[in-house]
Amino acid sequence: MAKKSGMQVLLDAQIGSQMYHSVSGPLSALQRFADEVGKALAAEAAAHAAQAATET
Repeated sequence: MAKKSGMQVLLDAQIGSQMYHSVSGPLSALQRFADEVGKALAAEAAAHAAQAATET
């Protein structure tokens, strides 16, 4: 999502069970990233709601 939003990924690694992520970019890229996260969360919530509705 960070790359798609226009941010540069500086570090994306795992040491043992610990994950490390580091990105850099302009404020506009951060806003696009936040918008993408919001859309993903809304889509996930809608999918869970639809699944719950079909289970009842």
